Parts: sequence; structure tokens; C-alpha cells
Amino acid sequence: MPKKSNPKTRTEFKKNYQQRRRNSDLTRKFQQDSLDEGDLAAGERVSGKGEMSRHRTVVGHSLDSTADFDAARDENLLCGRVLRIYGLQCVVHGDNDIEYRCAVRQVLKSISTDQRHVLAAGDIVDFRPEGADQGIIISIHPRRGELARTSKGRRHVLVSNVDQVIIVASAAEPDIKPHLIDRFLVTAEQASLEPLIVINKIDLVDPTEFQPLLGVYAQMGYRTLLTSAARNWGIDTLRAIVRNRQSVVAGQSGVGKSSLLNAIQDGLGLRVQPVSSENHKGRHTTTTAELLPLNEGGYLIDTPGIRQFELWDVIAEEVAGLFRDLRPYVSHCRFPDCTHIHEIDCAVLEAVADGRIDPRRYNSYVHLIEDPAASF
Repeated sequence: MPKKSNPKTRTEFKKNYQQRRRNSDLTRKFQQDSLDEGDLAAGERVSGKGEMSRHRTVVGHSLDSTADFDAARDENLLCGRVLRIYGLQCVVHGDNDIEYRCAVRQVLKSISTDQRHVLAAGDIVDFRPEGADQGIIISIHPRRGELARTSKGRRHVLVSNVDQVIIVASAAEPDIKPHLIDRFLVTAEQASLEPLIVINKIDLVDPTEFQPLLGVYAQMGYRTLLTSAARNWGIDTLRAIVRNRQSVVAGQSGVGKSSLLNAIQDGLGLRVQPVSSENHKGRHTTTTAELLPLNEGGYLIDTPGIRQFELWDVIAEEVAGLFRDLRPYVSHCRFPDCTHIHEIDCAVLEAVADGRIDPRRYNSYVHLIEDPAASF
């Protein structure tokens, strides 16, 4: 049987990935040597192809949004999962249960992509060990279950390879931001992630104040949970929900994400800080996304607090279809390109007027359309 060849593909690299070195001695060489027309290339072309091309034929395959090169398999390669990223290096937990501090292969960093960073916490990678605890990442496996946002016009992948997003908000200090919760829910719908809405610090207020809000989410099929990391309320339920699951914990700064994780599993020792007494906003305590394996199975990814969440790869016409409560009405509008904001005979506006859609949820939709890059 003939040997199966590795697939090849033309992949675009960043500008000036491989520059041709300029010869600065052309004049001196012309003055010293005579010009022999026989030495000139007969069929020379002046074109952007060849050495200076931004495209290369590489072994392996290139996926949309994920660089993945299946390098020639050798016995020294190990497979592992990215735990956290520090600048140009990252920590990888290998299949041999050893942690390696790895650099990224230059060809992966040079691929032209729309991402801020070629790697994200949770990525599955192949790497070559270098010494006892060092390594070089050779390839990145195709991703699933990405949580991403837009940052400075590029895609910022917060985490990858998860199946559940735990959206944490606080009942007080800082105050709850329903618009931010709704943006996370829209992203979860787009990425096919199962969401869980957690209202933390419930010991600071009367829990009955949040029943109407939670009731709206529950009617749409979203799971909700009231917790208090300080009083250990709801922790056993949350621990059971994350067991044997791949979950990411997301929310604004100061809502108690790290405190909840410390309560779920003893010994994590994640750093926590109180909210600012000046502006009542959380401080950025967690600085990078970090994958935390759970003793009872599965893992959690703690993420830095978010104060701005702009959707990635979602146009305005698609937003209504990602709102569960608006979705049943969008196809009944008079105009097929209805924005559901000012048009006549709009089924969505009629549903809001009749009380079939919660007005606050509709305001979140309008807020997202009119101010996609809002800060919270």
C-alpha cells in the first residue's frame, strides 16, 4: 500500500514574514566588475511571488480561525492542554502529567489570522519537550467551544474547548449589569455553549429582589443560581454542576469569580480583592485566563474581569435570532430586513407592547445594536 502523504495547503502569512535581504553593495560591485550580458537570466520575472510571497505551501492544513499544522510525527512529540499564557510563553499540562513552560513555533506566530494571539487557554497542542520542563509547541488541534469577543478590531479568544459558560454577576458591590449578562448569553448561543447564570453576593441584599429577573431567564430555559461565596450558599449545587464538565467562569471585575472557585475546591488559593471604595468597581485581580483541573473531574477556566464585551463575527441582522425570546417573532415582521427598532408592522415591537417579550430584554437588544462596544 502506498504511503499516505501529508496534505498540503496554501496559507497566508503576516506581512514581511520572510523579507529578502537588500544588497547594499550594488554600486561598488558594478564599478569593480565588468557587466557580462551572458550572466543575466534570460527569463527573469519581476513579480511578488516566490521568496517574497506572503503565501506558503505548508504540510498539514489551515483552519478558519485556528492555525493547525500537523508536523511530521516523531516519537518525541507529546500532546497537552494549555493551562495559562504569559506573554510569549505558556504553561502546558502534558499527557504524562508534567507541566512544561513552552514557546510557540515561529511559523505558527507568523500566520496571518484575525486573532490577537494564536494560542488560548484550553487549547490542545502537540509540543516537543526540550529538557526537563521546557518545550516548543509544534501544532494546535482544531478548536471547539470558543468564548470570544472583539478587541481592537480583532478576535480575542478568551478560552477554547469548553462546553459550559458560567456567567457570574453580583447582587451588589458592584451592582448587577443585566445588559452584560445578555451579551454573554448571545455569545453562548452563537458558540453553542450551555450557559449558567450565577448571581453571587446574594447575602448582601434581599434575595426576593432578583426573583423577577431570574424568572425571565428561567422562562427562556436558562439555568440560574443564587450563591454567596462568603456564606457558602449554593456552593454544593455549583460544585455538582461543574463536575466532569469543561466550564469557563466569566463576568465583570469584582463579582467574586475567584472567590467562588476557591469555595468549590479547597487549595486553589486564587487571589481576591475587595471592590474599590471610590467607584465601587472591581479591581483586576485575575490577569490571565487559567485552566484549573478539578479533583472530582473536569476543569474550570478562570478569566480576567471584563468591562467591555463586543460580540465577534455577529452582524446586526443576526442579533435578534440569538435572543431566545425575540427569535420566534423575527420572521413575522412585515419587512424582511426589519431592525425591530422603528419599523411599522414589526412583530417584535408588537410582542413587547403586548407583554410577550420582557421590556428590559428588548432594551438589551437595542443597546447591543446601537452601542456594540459599550463599557460596563
